[in-house]
Amino acid sequence: MSGYAFAMIAGWRITEGYQIRFDGRYAHGSFRKMEGDIRFDPMHPEDSRFEVSVDVASIDTGIELKNKHARSEKWFDAERYPRIYFASKSVSRTDTGFVVRGELELRGTKKDIAIPFAFTRAGDQHLFYGKFKVNRGDFGIGKVSGKESDSTTVEVSVPVSSLE
Repeated sequence: MSGYAFAMIAGWRITEGYQIRFDGRYAHGSFRKMEGDIRFDPMHPEDSRFEVSVDVASIDTGIELKNKHARSEKWFDAERYPRIYFASKSVSRTDTGFVVRGELELRGTKKDIAIPFAFTRAGDQHLFYGKFKVNRGDFGIGKVSGKESDSTTVEVSVPVSSLE
């Protein structure tokens, strides 16, 4: 008698209450619209896949004039590049959770990044949480100084429900 082991990669639906916050020297706020395809099994992270997009026009800094500036060609150029995309290349376990490595496309430029994240469950509630930095200069956004102020901290909290 031989045994077979197989992984059932769970599909996840992004639910209400997700947050994409950013905090940098020149701006802080959030993006209000996100969608994606998430396949994740915490027991077999190597088989997981994340494909997520954010609507650039949904930026909210709390100041309408700053929102308009952020959407302009000087910053995100929302008219030419209406979406921010992330597609994973690999997912692995770490001592404190997981890390997803993949390609971030922002303002027409693609860069490989690593996003550490936690996946938690409380009853029927599941949540992905990650915090990482993005150097806006890597994507041609704004005037670049070569200093720490070129980096923006991004914090993502995404509640999900199972598709099954």
